[in-house]
Amino acid sequence: MIISIASGKGGTGKTTIAVNLAVAMDEPVHLLDCDVEEPNTHLFLRPKITESLPFEVEVPAIDEAKCTLCGKCQEICQFNAIAVLPETTLTFPELCHSCGGCFLVCPEDAVLSHKRLVGQVETGYRGKIVFTHGRLRVGEAMAPPLIRRVKREAPSHGMAIIDAAPGTSCPVVTTLQGSDVVILVTEPTPFGLNDLELAVGVTRQLKIPCGLAINRADLGDRRVHEYATRENLPILLEIPFDREAAEVYAQGGLLVEELPQWRRLMKDLIAKLKQGILPPGEIKDAGYP
Repeated sequence: MIISIASGKGGTGKTTIAVNLAVAMDEPVHLLDCDVEEPNTHLFLRPKITESLPFEVEVPAIDEAKCTLCGKCQEICQFNAIAVLPETTLTFPELCHSCGGCFLVCPEDAVLSHKRLVGQVETGYRGKIVFTHGRLRVGEAMAPPLIRRVKREAPSHGMAIIDAAPGTSCPVVTTLQGSDVVILVTEPTPFGLNDLELAVGVTRQLKIPCGLAINRADLGDRRVHEYATRENLPILLEIPFDREAAEVYAQGGLLVEELPQWRRLMKDLIAKLKQGILPPGEIKDAGYP
């Protein structure tokens, strides 16, 4: 089972649930942090890193001795990563999506393959937990290629928990693809509800069953609960505001190791996930394909 933890907005407690859920598991589990622009799962898990590998993508370079300035490479590039000028051809590696089209269409074989470093993939462990995360190089614009590389570390059998980036942009969509279930972490505020609706829309377009975890559930209002009822979304977990939990979190501690009530919460969540959130036929059609 691949369980992704996501949220429409940041600061809802997504990483807290992902880490503590992994630690509470009785069986071996692989925890993957796919928030490659700002990974922070390791700050709480504190794994022993055993391997760090550079991650490179293929980008084009132009052999000016062969290039006839025909413009075919520029025509096929949908991301403006190649510009053919009257006297030369320029490439913009930061814009390249590594689709390979320019290599195929060049009649003179003037497009050469170069590698560009975009980040690192680090792997380690803590007890029964195998840990992997990506670190995107500062200034890089595209996270999805590195996210896909991190996800390749997920086991073909067994349990995997993926911590996604906040929001509903391309990195989140890339992270959620292939998941068996998504837990959307939200909070009972107008901002929480607005961004939750966007996140639910993403899971429905991807046709992935989802359930809600409502953090600080005893604050705010009931509109998130009402939305869940209307949209047939199961509420898997409700976490009340707890100053003691906030203090443990602020110190980088693991809640399931220091607060017994959190271990019970995570165990209950694990049981619900293993039972199954929603049969595929029960995913409510809200106009999404």
